[in-house]
Amino acid sequence: MAERKIIYWIEGDGIGPEIWRAARPVIDRAAKSAGIEFDWRELLAGEKAVQKTGSPLPDETLETLKGADLAMKGPLGTPVGTGIRSLNVALRKGLDLYACIRPVSHIPGLETPVKHPELVNMVIFRENTEDVYAGIEFSAKSAEAEKLGSFLRNELNCAALPPDAAIGIKPMTEKGSKRLIRRAIKYALERKLPSVTLMHKGNIMKFTEGAFRQWGHDVARDEFGDLTCTEKERLPGRLVIKDRIADAMFQEALLHPAEYSVIATPNLDGDYISDALAAQVGGLGVAPGVNMSDTLAFFEATHGTAPTIAGQDRANPSSLVLCGAMLLEHIGQPEAAQSIRAALQAAIDAKTVTGDLAAQVEGAKIVSCSEFGKILAAYPALQ
Repeated sequence: MAERKIIYWIEGDGIGPEIWRAARPVIDRAAKSAGIEFDWRELLAGEKAVQKTGSPLPDETLETLKGADLAMKGPLGTPVGTGIRSLNVALRKGLDLYACIRPVSHIPGLETPVKHPELVNMVIFRENTEDVYAGIEFSAKSAEAEKLGSFLRNELNCAALPPDAAIGIKPMTEKGSKRLIRRAIKYALERKLPSVTLMHKGNIMKFTEGAFRQWGHDVARDEFGDLTCTEKERLPGRLVIKDRIADAMFQEALLHPAEYSVIATPNLDGDYISDALAAQVGGLGVAPGVNMSDTLAFFEATHGTAPTIAGQDRANPSSLVLCGAMLLEHIGQPEAAQSIRAALQAAIDAKTVTGDLAAQVEGAKIVSCSEFGKILAAYPALQ
């Protein structure tokens, strides 16, 4: 009898239905090879949820996920400048998915903008619930902005704040920062990786991102003192805790990528560096990710909804497929996870890829999203 595991899934908007139809058979076959059967149970969010319930994020979805331990989702749309706030952010906050974990490494055969993409092998730990994503923001000239601005100018001596400014607030807590950094350090220690880098803009935002930096060093010293050291110490056999200003880290990622393994960073910085690193190795189309609480691992395709090609069977399902590999690894099935990655590598080696990947594979034959899924599922190790 195969072991059964419940996986809650959200289809997503735009290309979501297409990439799920292509990716799920690949994930199911990999699970079956490990003696596991996935029991997929759909939950509603996004456009599909609005059509069926009138709400983009029904209470039933959140309540079910609060009791879950495994879930996956396709991309969910978010309007720019108006309308609802991000559903992704709402899910992260509602489920306390405080750690966004994004592994980034090059897939041989994909041409990229950098000379040595093979040197990029990093895992980003992005704090997921605080920072400017907290949603405390008021539009310019609104009554709320004027009231808050008046308080800041008159009571806190912020004379430089213009009276007609839009205002956003950036909350960052010791608890939120420490639990993210603690998780990053544990991850690095378990895998015997050489370093964790605290990426921040503490030279300018001294009491928010500067505090993130200090709390990170405090965690390393107070909770892992016998296992970690600073860059100045570099004690043999210990995990090195590095420290980089955010803008300098972007330069380092291009010039010296091999010197970095795990990066722990606040929310906004993590959003930027994750996508930038993905571009160095082949783009978001081949970048998986997971958002984690202390109980739930919620895997997600990291790209957008791609509305301009939705319904045309042109999308690339690789991000979602690789999320399946991450999920299998998470439940203790590294060989099944590797079979998925090997299937993707074989397709790239054979130069039969979707249109976005074909731009990075010389002489490639372009295949549809559905055909690409069939090619991956036909890989011998998945039979």
